[in-house]
Amino acid sequence: MLEIDNISVSYGDIQVIFDLSLKVEDGEIVTLIGSNGAGKTTTCNTVSGILQPKKGDIRYKGQSILSVPAHKRVEMGIVQVPESRMLFPNLTVRENLKLGAFPKIHRSKFDSQLAWVYELFPRLKERMGQQVATLSGGEQQMVAIGRALMSHPQLLMLDEPSIGLAPLIVREMFSVIDEINKHGVSVMLIEQNAIQALRAADRGYVLEHGQLAQQGPADALLSDDNIRSAYLGI
Repeated sequence: MLEIDNISVSYGDIQVIFDLSLKVEDGEIVTLIGSNGAGKTTTCNTVSGILQPKKGDIRYKGQSILSVPAHKRVEMGIVQVPESRMLFPNLTVRENLKLGAFPKIHRSKFDSQLAWVYELFPRLKERMGQQVATLSGGEQQMVAIGRALMSHPQLLMLDEPSIGLAPLIVREMFSVIDEINKHGVSVMLIEQNAIQALRAADRGYVLEHGQLAQQGPADALLSDDNIRSAYLGI
């Protein structure tokens, strides 16, 4: 589904991604782990079209998308939930979700998609008329994921969905990610909680200083002594 082929990415004169290649197959959950500054969010932003690589290619369903603007990538099914959530705090839950269905091609399916979001996150249905600014951090993360789902993603990129959340909410969030994947949505998961991320994933990539350090099946990475020591605190 997604192929990142030997990309290098810079912020001005500062290069942060070096010759990175990875892929997400149809129906997979793939996780990117690594320390702060390893290049995980930059990779996600480059796939979304927020950043452009200096070299290399990004292919989606076999076709290069380098010339496709960010909003068109959303229409193609590539949707990102940013680490900072970027919600509209003075709008209601329902209004924020409605903005996720802004592309014209998705508006006709608004009601059915909204029903699915409310099924995944019953608390959002209870708070549909409430301003997002008044919600807890966990509830705001539900809104951010729900808004992304309103865009009918085929590839959902989640950037640190568990950050700042209580352990119980984190477990709920990963359960929802699994349910989303079972509905046919491929997932690229960027996560500091490496244990949870690898347990949820089919495969994983380890980034260090903008370069690919290791890759493999998620269970193999979980049992790797170097990974356990460096990233899992074991």
